[in-house]
Amino acid sequence: MLAISALLFVVVRKLSQQHRASQLLLTLEKQRLDTAVNNMTQGLLLFDSSQRLVICNKRYIEMYGLSADVIKPGCSFHDVIAHRHQTGSFRGDVERYVSLVLRDVGTRNVMVITTPDERSIQVVNEPLADGGWLATHEDITERRRAEERITHLAHYDALTDLPNRTLFHEEIRRELPHVTPGSQLAVLYIDIDEFKGVNDSLGHMVGDELLKSVAKTLSGVIRDADFVARLGGDEFAIVQTGVKSTDEVTDLVTRIYEAIRAPYQCLGHQLTTDASIGIALAPRDGTDLEQILKNADLAMYAAKSAGRRTSRFFEPAMDADARARRELEMELRQTIAAASGLEVYYQPCLDLHSNEITGCEALVRWRHPVRGMISPADFVPIAEETGLINQLGEWVLLTACKEAVNWPDNISLAVNVSPVQFKSGTLALKVIAALAATGLSAGRLELEITEAVLIRDDEAALTVLHQLRAIGVRIALDDFGTGYSSLSYLKRFPFDKIKIDRCFVSDIADPQGSAGIVEAVVNIAAERRMTTTAEGVETAQQQQLLRELGCSEMQGYLFSPPQPAAQIRELLAAHREGAPAGSGRPNRHKPIVRTA
Repeated sequence: MLAISALLFVVVRKLSQQHRASQLLLTLEKQRLDTAVNNMTQGLLLFDSSQRLVICNKRYIEMYGLSADVIKPGCSFHDVIAHRHQTGSFRGDVERYVSLVLRDVGTRNVMVITTPDERSIQVVNEPLADGGWLATHEDITERRRAEERITHLAHYDALTDLPNRTLFHEEIRRELPHVTPGSQLAVLYIDIDEFKGVNDSLGHMVGDELLKSVAKTLSGVIRDADFVARLGGDEFAIVQTGVKSTDEVTDLVTRIYEAIRAPYQCLGHQLTTDASIGIALAPRDGTDLEQILKNADLAMYAAKSAGRRTSRFFEPAMDADARARRELEMELRQTIAAASGLEVYYQPCLDLHSNEITGCEALVRWRHPVRGMISPADFVPIAEETGLINQLGEWVLLTACKEAVNWPDNISLAVNVSPVQFKSGTLALKVIAALAATGLSAGRLELEITEAVLIRDDEAALTVLHQLRAIGVRIALDDFGTGYSSLSYLKRFPFDKIKIDRCFVSDIADPQGSAGIVEAVVNIAAERRMTTTAEGVETAQQQQLLRELGCSEMQGYLFSPPQPAAQIRELLAAHREGAPAGSGRPNRHKPIVRTA
């Protein structure tokens, strides 16, 4: 018996030790679980099949500012929501919310709720096999704000905070299906005129301020139902909905011009601006996004081609013109690359006092194999817009210098230079190269520039002009009087010659004509020791009046039109030998010398 008792004692003691060890393990596991649950970033609730709370972690209590004395194991789900309502972390109908959650608790569901303090909480309810469920609450406020910022950046312009091109396209796609019979949707493309000049002369910070001001202005002239966007650079767009007649669009355009033409204060600079506006209407001008945008762009280009500061509605002919223009551009590229089909014509300049030829102006011509002779007015603007003018101008300069070497030493050569060539930064080097390659004296070369060269970036242009003057090249200011005609240009740079535009010569003999303007220009030039050349002289009366007003030289069909190199050589030779003037109307093949 003693042995049995001793054995039982040992067994009981071992069982007791095992029980204590088991209890210790359970305690440790519970501590670990509590530590893990209470250190979660999410609020956690575990409910049994009778909707009673089994576990609630500290994060949930803290997330909603609840009392741990109320939210504790044994309380019902209804009690939890009711306590949240009492403490202000839940808004709404408690009974309805509890009913909705219990209805769907058998399946996994995710919802996002908004708290009274505007936090976004994602709630995930996971069903359990015993009929209960596990609920996690995660504060996703910052994540949502970050996502909203990313979405905003993807759809809004960072500078002006207007919708960008992507959102603009989405808006049109959304509106097109809702265009009803009897109404239209108008798309307006708005290009700010001469904006690059602001950036170049005043800097990008001032330019950005101007864009922000224009954006604010455009937002102020549209209706609530309309939509304004910045497409990029200096281009904006407006979607006008529910248009019953084109008068409504015209009224909007009028409001736009009245608003944007008012002066803006941009970082201490008072700026004025204008715009070219193209308009396309759906469904009249197209029923799909690409067609509408293309036609609005064509209309805007037509407005720019018409001299800017105006608007144009799309017309079908614009599409044909654009295709023809693209085809002409492609052929021009091929022509310049092959250096075939281009010719240089020369128009002589006559001294009004000695009746001697003083020089010839080089003028490019394009002899197309199919279209025949293409006017420079048709292809030179394309060359300037595409940058081809750099190659074209370089070819003309070299070709003309090669020809001028064969002329008498007292005959100068005038070559026109585009503003685009000035911007290249290599103009002076190309002039030096042409002179070196041909052997033409720098003093016989005269470069003609327009006021557009100075208006765009006068400081940079003046630097280039001084470089050319240092080479020994003469500089003429062409088309004087047709641009801004700032007299400061004549003071800041000593031009050798001023060319008076033909628009002042054509009516010089009229009682109310331009004789006074011409006289003023001649006097200014004389004061600055510059010569003056009148362009477009077609009558003996015009020639005589110009002579009386003190003009130095003339160009025009009265003396000779532009002619090919071979014929200009004959003219120079005949003129040098003192050949008598012919009679009758001059033509391009037989030059006529006439004097008053």
